[in-house]
Amino acid sequence: MTRRYFGTDGIRGHSNVFPMTPDLAMKVGIAVGTIFRNGSHRHRVVIGKDTRLSGYMLENAMVAGFTAAGLDVFLLGPIPTPAVAMLTRSLRADVGVMISASHNPYEDNGIKLFGPDGYKLSDELETRIEDLLDKDIYGQLAKSGEIGRAKRVEGDIYRYIEHAKRTLPRDVTLHGLRVAIDCANGAAYKVAPLALWELGAEVVTIGNEPNGTNINLDCGSTAPERLQKKVHEVRADIGIALDGDADRVIIVDENGEIIDGDQLMAVIGESFADDGKLTGGGIVATVMSNLGLERFLGDKGLTLARTKVGDRYVVEHMRNHDFNVGGEQSGHIVLSDFGTTGDGLVAALQILARVKRLGRPVSEICRRFEPVPQLLKNVRFSGGKPLEDAVVRQAIADAEAELGSRGRLVIRPSGTEPLIRVMAEGDDQAQVEKIVNGLVEVIANARSEAA
Repeated sequence: MTRRYFGTDGIRGHSNVFPMTPDLAMKVGIAVGTIFRNGSHRHRVVIGKDTRLSGYMLENAMVAGFTAAGLDVFLLGPIPTPAVAMLTRSLRADVGVMISASHNPYEDNGIKLFGPDGYKLSDELETRIEDLLDKDIYGQLAKSGEIGRAKRVEGDIYRYIEHAKRTLPRDVTLHGLRVAIDCANGAAYKVAPLALWELGAEVVTIGNEPNGTNINLDCGSTAPERLQKKVHEVRADIGIALDGDADRVIIVDENGEIIDGDQLMAVIGESFADDGKLTGGGIVATVMSNLGLERFLGDKGLTLARTKVGDRYVVEHMRNHDFNVGGEQSGHIVLSDFGTTGDGLVAALQILARVKRLGRPVSEICRRFEPVPQLLKNVRFSGGKPLEDAVVRQAIADAEAELGSRGRLVIRPSGTEPLIRVMAEGDDQAQVEKIVNGLVEVIANARSEAA
């Protein structure tokens, strides 16, 4: 069933353009408040945000919606997405909201929703919300004496810092490590450097001067070049790049080389397995993770379970099959022993713990396998359904047959942008490039003809 508002990670779009308008944000507050307003107790919602200029607008609109529905609102201010998930449970809230477009540029924004258990809402609940948004919901408003209150909560970032610090094994400190961290001018610009410093690291911070329009701008996990230079400049032992809402992380080793989420999952999975803490017999990742990771885990007697793209699907599989390590190549790392969603800071702390325990450079510890040649390209489209075109479907079938058992082909629409993502991997790099470039051309031509 096609959904009008929700993508793979909440509602997302260009600020002040449908659906990221204040009136829809208010209606989301009313709709969600209506669904979660059960029982006679005072209902509460926590709202966090990243550092985008439009966050003020959407935050106030959602406060209006939730209070109109009869819920009390706790405003957390700029705070990482995993902190919102944690505080939703800790404060016994009925709903958690994160206003963020994650790694997207500042012009975009989004709404992520968490249930009282700290997990992102199910497809079924999102469908119920969409049904209400398409109806006249003003008959659901609270009575005059039941309208909710709102207040700004101070100090809750420190509760999250303490939570993150407790995930580091007790026998490990970060003394002696020089850590460069890029906070993407985003939600973790205060909490991440402070947590690392309190654990004993010498911290060099960049991307910690948000101004409302510079979130993810030439910084963070999607643009790690500044961090690579900083690691060289200060001779750091490790670089940590977060994204705008700090639910993903990319590592830079002491040589300035990038280490992606697949390698990080390999490190953490192996570490947990060595400590007898890994559950599920392996890890969970998406169809985009490199075949090299799957082969590495197989050599260790571990499995790789694959899901659709989106950390919510990773988490769903982890919960249903008792895994405690999962994530995405992009750097979403989910460690269910510590939280309910991707957490860039907590994942980085597990890497740092491994580095300290083994006493070897990051470049050695975090290069667990040789990636299979993989190429991903995007095709932007403005309308229509290019993947349903007969010529495109035949080209995809031919490409799959050509790769055979020596590789994989993944073609999917983005859940957050009007893009078709074309990814192929295999042992023959020239073959992979030929297949991807050919498919991109076919899809682009189909898009042009449809337009």
